[in-house]
Amino acid sequence: MPPITQRRWFVPGDLNGFFGLVVDNLSILGFISAALIGIFGFPADVVFTRMFPGTAFGVLIGNLIYTWMAHRLARESGRSDVTAMPLGLDAPTSIGMALLVLGPAFVAFKQQGMDEAAAANATWQLGMASLVVMGLLKLVLSFFGDAITRAVPRAALLGSIGGAALALLGFLPLIETLRSPVVGLVTFGLLMYVLVAKGKLPIRMPGVLFAFIVGTVLYYGLGIAGLGTPGFKLPDAAPLRFTLPLPTLQFLDGLPYTVPYLPLLLPFGLLMVVGGINVSESARAAGDDYRTRDVLLAEAVATLVAGFCGGVAQTTPYIGQPAYKHMGARMGYTLLTGLFIGLGGIFGYVSGLVQWLPIAVLAPIIVYVGMDITVQAFHDSPRRHALAVALAFLPSVAYLLVIKLGNPAWIAPDRFAALYEGVDGHGLPDLATIVTLGNGFIITAMIWSTALVAMIDHRFCRAAVVLLIGAVLTLFGFIHSVDPRGSIYWPWMLDGLRRAIAWQFAGAYVALAVLLGLLSLQRQSPPEHLESTDRAH
Repeated sequence: MPPITQRRWFVPGDLNGFFGLVVDNLSILGFISAALIGIFGFPADVVFTRMFPGTAFGVLIGNLIYTWMAHRLARESGRSDVTAMPLGLDAPTSIGMALLVLGPAFVAFKQQGMDEAAAANATWQLGMASLVVMGLLKLVLSFFGDAITRAVPRAALLGSIGGAALALLGFLPLIETLRSPVVGLVTFGLLMYVLVAKGKLPIRMPGVLFAFIVGTVLYYGLGIAGLGTPGFKLPDAAPLRFTLPLPTLQFLDGLPYTVPYLPLLLPFGLLMVVGGINVSESARAAGDDYRTRDVLLAEAVATLVAGFCGGVAQTTPYIGQPAYKHMGARMGYTLLTGLFIGLGGIFGYVSGLVQWLPIAVLAPIIVYVGMDITVQAFHDSPRRHALAVALAFLPSVAYLLVIKLGNPAWIAPDRFAALYEGVDGHGLPDLATIVTLGNGFIITAMIWSTALVAMIDHRFCRAAVVLLIGAVLTLFGFIHSVDPRGSIYWPWMLDGLRRAIAWQFAGAYVALAVLLGLLSLQRQSPPEHLESTDRAH
């Protein structure tokens, strides 16, 4: 084992990883504030001085734990190239919390007669309590992570997050990148130059930082000169405010408010557990063998700490660990990120950065991370399972459409409801089918890919069992939820079209499972890839 001095806490690549991981977190904090303040008229002071400090503190705690885990793995393995798991705020559930829980709750509280200040405080308490509920769920389920990792093939684990990476981390941020084409494309191109092509810079500076500086100067320079995109304006200066995220029992007051939202909160927590399992496998494929249980426990603890201290968005291990490894990051980048975000929530500079850093400059690094993890899904899965990896991408595309079509600024809620229910005599409505496929997309992707891997390997009975599990999950809305919000339910409580959709999807899984079970009774020839393996031995 090499001496401890060979395992440095910081290496040059940690600066690239630091800027990339900070940008991920800032972009999500920016969305939360934009949605709550811009869409729902939520008081900015409550967002920046109550919600952000506790949320950022959860990021600090989680990254400190992951830094320690990386140091422990490096010590035990004798390696100097261990990369820590990146941790930050989860994008899909943070979007869901802002648009489906916190914002509507704030409006509902005001409709019940609360003044704006009281409604904002009740919403904050609801957010805290929601994090505690999801954190407790993740804490319990974390002890089953290793078993799931052993049971689910790598193609399903990597394919499900590969699809999410391509659709949600690749396409969505790419749209934000190109909303300011000159700034976005230049920033993205520079990131490709330094991170993919490994090109040299004229000055000694981390490549990611160089790209951010060039993009930011372009954005404000073109905007001030009148050559920027329409709607450019300088943001208002945000004063620095010291807010210590101390633990509080105010979440207890918010627990009763969580009851109507439990059908949403429980799937949010479950998705993070499944995602944590998948990213653990992703890191393992990249060469860093973290125990799945430890990864999930750290995630649960960070979420609980955030909830106890006033946070409203749950933390999760990011799917880009291999991308950060390719940047040259090791252990220092998570330590730096945790300190920067955590202290930024306390001293208030995170709120200022959220307002001043252009989205077109922040988004390209997320696109890179999405592309890198998508490549890994194919590269680190067996070649014969490539179709199973590709199949796992498709539910993420449906969820991408759900996010965009579910935006009330695009489609008014009454129009959305009409399209959802609009049977035209040619099967289920298009929108209802898209929404049903997208809800629970990560778990759906794992089920589909696991079943196909089993079929490729001629394990047809196993495939049938997996499909039957899919049928059960469908009936209760854990996947293919017929509620446009993605909530779970008792199947006997459904009626009308939604009842028909749920039973149609569940019946489809059962029908295919029965057919595969019957086909498995035939005498099967071993698949060609297994025959070639036998001959090789």
